[in-house]
Amino acid sequence: MAKKLYQRLTTVFGLAAALSAFASISHAEDKLLKEAVEFNGVFIYLNAKVPGLIFGAVRNGETAFAGFGETAKGSGKEPDADSIFRIGSISKAFCGSVLTSLVIDGKVELTDRLQDRMVGASVPEKDGHALRLLDLVTQTSGLPREVPRPDAPPDDPFSTNTRKAALADLKKDPFLFPPGTAALYSNYGFDLLGYALADISGKPYADVLRERVLDPLGMKDTSLNPPDEAKPRIMQGHNFDGSPMPTVPSPASIGCSGGLYTTANDMLRWMRWHLDRSPSADSEERLVNHGAYVYRDGLTSVLGLDDGGPMGAMGLGWVITFPDGDRPLILEKSGGLQGFFAYVALAPTRGVGAFFVMNEFSTGGFTAAVEATNEFVTSLAPR
Repeated sequence: MAKKLYQRLTTVFGLAAALSAFASISHAEDKLLKEAVEFNGVFIYLNAKVPGLIFGAVRNGETAFAGFGETAKGSGKEPDADSIFRIGSISKAFCGSVLTSLVIDGKVELTDRLQDRMVGASVPEKDGHALRLLDLVTQTSGLPREVPRPDAPPDDPFSTNTRKAALADLKKDPFLFPPGTAALYSNYGFDLLGYALADISGKPYADVLRERVLDPLGMKDTSLNPPDEAKPRIMQGHNFDGSPMPTVPSPASIGCSGGLYTTANDMLRWMRWHLDRSPSADSEERLVNHGAYVYRDGLTSVLGLDDGGPMGAMGLGWVITFPDGDRPLILEKSGGLQGFFAYVALAPTRGVGAFFVMNEFSTGGFTAAVEATNEFVTSLAPR
């Protein structure tokens, strides 16, 4: 493995001079995009010091992938494009797509109150502000980060995160600020959004997601819980101390907020759809989904939303960072769960995007990888 990595390093060092000219190429040759992905990915991997890392990118409809290290410590198996991994809170962007689809079909409006869309909910107002679906999807709900719930066993840590627990807490006025007036990262809010989308559709959230997002894009390996035949492809997540973390179930309660597994092949399909700039029947859905709905200016505070750069606005599950110098407007989302850190950055006006996943919790490695990924997108999306 060390010899193979050395060979890849010598290749990418030779590419450094070519990268400066990459931005002027009007249509990326697949081989060059592949080299650029190798170049960026190998340095992210070496800096992060994690067991395994996957890096992928899209430009002008073309895709490239690179895997580094091992799917689990000591396995000797390098991640490939069909390796399965958790994306944690990137699931929120998928949930935003479900909401977008329902809005376009006229089944719901963004300003609908949760009270009217979640069966059995008793949702108080806060200082005259009702909790709306828009507040949930833009992280301006005013709710705490997590649903208060009893401790759960390590091999099933999300089992006590239930609809019943959420409904009970809502009755107690859990708001930290009036909905829509500030922004605070809240899994609680997205759990509620998932329940509401299921109630609106009359079927489980996982089924709605598959029908409206996954199946149309051919994302056959994206799910809350991979089937038994796919389990040998699941990468091992590792904790901060390097110890393996259990592969635990994703209950329906976290489907919207963070429960998804996927592969690099599926992620690239999803990213390519978001970055498609050609006129099509999907253009309206992309336009609605990529819009900015709540701007930082005017919010009383913003907490937990700046890990990909200063949040300028919130979209439907997306954090939006505004253009800065050569850097374009970017839709981004990060995620972390059960020993995986992941991040995706899309520049929809330029047709460029990139993502990574690492299979160990490394805060320093994650921060550096986010910065490198944003720089990668910027280098392929010149003004």
